[in-house]
Amino acid sequence: MKNVILSIAVIVAMGLTSCKNETKKDADTTTTEVSNEIAMTELSFGVRGNCGMCKKTIEKAAKSVAGVANANWDVDKKKMAVSFDDSKTDAMSIHKAIAASGYDTTKAAGDEEAYKNLPGCCQYDHSMEID
Repeated sequence: MKNVILSIAVIVAMGLTSCKNETKKDADTTTTEVSNEIAMTELSFGVRGNCGMCKKTIEKAAKSVAGVANANWDVDKKKMAVSFDDSKTDAMSIHKAIAASGYDTTKAAGDEEAYKNLPGCCQYDHSMEID
C-alpha cells in the first residue's frame, strides 16, 4: 500500500513540474514578443461630432487606415486619441479618413455628401469648437 501511495505522489510531482515548465515557456515567449513590438506614435486631435453613433463611425474610420492600432474618440471632449505605426501611415491619412466619413477634424473638413448622409443626431454644428 505504501508503494502505491509513493508511486502516485511521484506521478503527481512529475505532472506539476511538467506544467511549471510549460508555463515558463509561455511567459518567455510573451516577453520576447513584447520586446519585438514596433514603437507606436501617439496622436491627439479634435473631431466634431455629437453622440455615441458618431463615436462608432469616427473610430471605425480611423481604424480603417492601415497601421492604426487604437482609436478612441471622447464624446464629451471631442478629442480623438490614436496610436499608429508611422512606417505604415501618417497623421494626415487618419484625418482624411475621418473627414471622408463626414466629420470635421482640426486638419480636414468633413466630406459634405457623407455629412448629409449621417443620421440627424450626428449632424453636428460646423461652428463647434474643437482643439
